[in-house]
Amino acid sequence: MGWLALPAVALLIGVVAQARIWHAAGLTFGAAAVFFLLLLHWLTVVGIDAWILLSLVCACYFALMGAGIAVLSRLPFWPIWVAGMWVAQEWLRGSFPFGGFPWGNLAFAQADTSFGRLSMLTGALGTSGALVLCASAFVALVQAARRGQLTGALGWGATALAIVVLPMFMTPPVTGDLIGGTQSARIAVVQGGTPQTGLGAMDVRRTVLDNHVRHTMLLAAEIARGDQSKPDLVLWPENASDLDPNIDATAAAAIGTSVRAINTPVLVGAIVNVPGDPNSVWNQGILWDPVAGPVWAYSKTHPVPFGEYIPFRSAIAPLIDRFARITRDFAAGDEPGLFNVNGLAIGDVICFEIAYNSVINPLIDGGARVLTVQTNNATYAGTSQPSQQLEIERFRALETGRSVVVAATTGISAFIAPDGSVVRQIPEGEVGSAVEEVALRGAQNPSASLGRPLAGIWALASLGITLFMGLTSMMKRRRTGHKVQR
Repeated sequence: MGWLALPAVALLIGVVAQARIWHAAGLTFGAAAVFFLLLLHWLTVVGIDAWILLSLVCACYFALMGAGIAVLSRLPFWPIWVAGMWVAQEWLRGSFPFGGFPWGNLAFAQADTSFGRLSMLTGALGTSGALVLCASAFVALVQAARRGQLTGALGWGATALAIVVLPMFMTPPVTGDLIGGTQSARIAVVQGGTPQTGLGAMDVRRTVLDNHVRHTMLLAAEIARGDQSKPDLVLWPENASDLDPNIDATAAAAIGTSVRAINTPVLVGAIVNVPGDPNSVWNQGILWDPVAGPVWAYSKTHPVPFGEYIPFRSAIAPLIDRFARITRDFAAGDEPGLFNVNGLAIGDVICFEIAYNSVINPLIDGGARVLTVQTNNATYAGTSQPSQQLEIERFRALETGRSVVVAATTGISAFIAPDGSVVRQIPEGEVGSAVEEVALRGAQNPSASLGRPLAGIWALASLGITLFMGLTSMMKRRRTGHKVQR
């Protein structure tokens, strides 16, 4: 399905290129509104208003981009600048406001295409830019051919073909390396399930915790019988314990019992109180040692606005009844999820954080040799959200050259190889556990050092050219308006 992005983007650019600015803005807004309404339909679980509003807000970024494309498409070599404008749009939408919303970026659907392989060089934003450049080159080819400009048509055709074909000769890593440690490690995931799904998925908190304790104990029994290999780490999903083990003695005892039974560290997804702040909680991954107990915790650095905390709560919360369910705001952590288990360097993210470059990049830069994702998709069970998130996780594996291990409450839990392929998964709606040997890699793909800065330069160049052309046009009109009419 990732390949469908190429003709879709080409059609949009073909319509918008060299159009009037307001016409281009309206067309791109309409196209993006339809795209996001289809993509984000799973948000109707939360509310139809949330679904429509977020879709339209995302479409506004496309409207601004469309206006920029209309301006840039009048320049020589315009496909290069148009692609940079798309990169700028994805960066802005994924950053502002409230940390942005990058869901729906072109790159995230490309794990099975040559653009996905190109991500090893270009990174996430650069991958989107390369796809748009390819699509724009096809449009420029058609335009040149219609004008009888054979040289131009051949040039743009060769550009598009090279972007599609050359990455096919790139070979993503599959096995581990010895940079920073051993080549592989055994990791287990536990998908305990919830008694119900939707907005009330986590209402029965004790049962959810008991489910994950029980399946961890069952895995421990399999290991004791010799039916399963002992893992180096066990991964529980986000919200596995919505009972704060720091203050709930029974929750701590249940977790401790299961960890001691399996006799290996467990990364527990838990909601905990912020000391000294009765109005805030942390969404954490807590590393629980069989002997020492909780020894480390990662607090989610990118909580979801209007989902995990309410901006401008005093003004907004009284207007929407469902915000009453969010009685306390999730506070943001200030450190990346980097931790070490017996020499195993791990980078942990929680749920939607997998989509944010600002969360992923520090983990790779900090030396993570495998990425773990703790997620709770029970709210969106039965929708397209879990499968969309899996595609993002697959892309991240390919982009970073890291194995990605996902634990979800109700699915989809998965082991993803560094080439983006799914080695094993526990499907949505099933419960249980799984253990896999995963590749560990310390080598960084060129995307870390090359792709990120180039994408930034590309976006800034397109924005700068657009701004310069806009200011020049305004000054020209002003000078023309001041001329004395005779």
